Amino acid sequence: MQCESAAFFLFLLSFFNAILYAYIIIVKILRFTIIPKTIIMKYPFILCFLLTTIVQAQPLKIKNNQSGLVSFGVRTTLSAFNDGETGPPGVGVGGQFRVQVSDKVNTDWYFDYITSDIEEYAHRTDYHIGWSVLFYPTKNLTPKVRPYILAGHCFDHTEIVDNTNRSNSIERWSSAVQGGLGVHFNLSDRMDISVVSQYMVHLGTDVHSELIDDIVVFHKEKGSSLEGHLLFHVGINYKIADLW
Repeated sequence: MQCESAAFFLFLLSFFNAILYAYIIIVKILRFTIIPKTIIMKYPFILCFLLTTIVQAQPLKIKNNQSGLVSFGVRTTLSAFNDGETGPPGVGVGGQFRVQVSDKVNTDWYFDYITSDIEEYAHRTDYHIGWSVLFYPTKNLTPKVRPYILAGHCFDHTEIVDNTNRSNSIERWSSAVQGGLGVHFNLSDRMDISVVSQYMVHLGTDVHSELIDDIVVFHKEKGSSLEGHLLFHVGINYKIADLW
């Protein structure tokens, strides 16, 4: 019971940390130069109040097998762009929920918000929304460490904005496929920390920027091209129910 409570506590701590990080990003997007100090000061007290009112989590009851397990989680993302030349790395946050369809097959439905700087004159924002299929090759269904193979698809919206003139920007939509490897570190029967490395290939219009005489110029090439980047995720997930 104490282990379950600690796992649930850790999940909520990560969840509210992601909310705070998202809040700061939104404030920056709205071009506020100073985040209200009173709000930042209140966040630790609000967080402590919520965490201290948590009741002890109940053990997860498995009905028949692992199919039907539903979990929610949050994650951090590091994106290493690689479209023929070294591009700016991106960092971000995201969330996902999983619905397991059998003992060895799971599904992951996710959203990522990733930002990166283009030198000092512009910044890039990527929004990923997609899904992946996770396959567990090992026979042990309840190990402490559970590796898996993943493959999936996502849609991506990319926007590049001039740092000195937000009305000067360019954007594009693309479709992507991804594949990679991951591992669950099971802290309890409800909680896991997942580490993932995957390569994502986008098919869409090429957009890029350059600085000419201190003026940011954007280019959108005709036709479609392939752009790839390597993604690293670290997430924490909490199983909420076994539906069937």
